[in-house]
Amino acid sequence: MDLPKIAGTSPIKIEMVEGKKYAWCTCGLSDKQPFCNGAHKGTEYRPNVMACAESKAVHFCTCKQTKNANGFCDGAHKAL
Repeated sequence: MDLPKIAGTSPIKIEMVEGKKYAWCTCGLSDKQPFCNGAHKGTEYRPNVMACAESKAVHFCTCKQTKNANGFCDGAHKAL
């Protein structure tokens, strides 16, 4: 598997809404970061789709190097 494209070097804060589904971009090709817009088609990447259990603010990764499966920033961008 090729490495994902680094879409950014800092996380994006999102106010998640309880019950809403989110599709975090894993390939880095989306122009709707941090979310998927279907640009992964033709690659081995698929978005990480999740439903929000509670409304809360989170920071989504844009460097695509996070080890968090949910796409939340873990600070990996600091090593770029």
